[in-house]
Amino acid sequence: MDHLVLTVIAKDQPGLVERLAQCVADHGGNWLESRMSRMAGQFAGILRVAVPAKAHAELVEALQGLSAEGIRVLLEQGGAEPSGNWKAIHLDLVGNDRPGIIRDITRLLAEHGVNLESLITEVAPAPMSSELLFHAEAQLAVPLELSLDVLQAKLETLADDLMVELNLRTDA
Repeated sequence: MDHLVLTVIAKDQPGLVERLAQCVADHGGNWLESRMSRMAGQFAGILRVAVPAKAHAELVEALQGLSAEGIRVLLEQGGAEPSGNWKAIHLDLVGNDRPGIIRDITRLLAEHGVNLESLITEVAPAPMSSELLFHAEAQLAVPLELSLDVLQAKLETLADDLMVELNLRTDA
């Protein structure tokens, strides 16, 4: 089996995911995992499919053919998963919205060799006011040699500078 990673974007409409799923199934593919969302009238997602080697080329051609229906698909060959020299950490962040929060947090993480596994962000009004709050949830892969206390201290210093609340927790 070959693994493909697909990035999909199209104008949001009913049946879009079904059309994509049908294309994968028609070529013997198996939909393994995905993250998809509607945003600003567009529908975007990333997914991983497994496909028999003999059907690989036909599936790629069929997926690229969806562009005639307004569905853009970017394909990449699946790669090897990282080795087990990481610990999984969950990060929650909330604070008044302002430009640069994600830039500053991800810069600090990258400087310490932390891999961002997933990231979900949103801006929404605060419950008791009309003030906009920025919220981020991230799954991090932290190198085993990096002390969690050191990472926590660096992130807390940055959180104070950004005026956000930040919480780290292990998933164990």
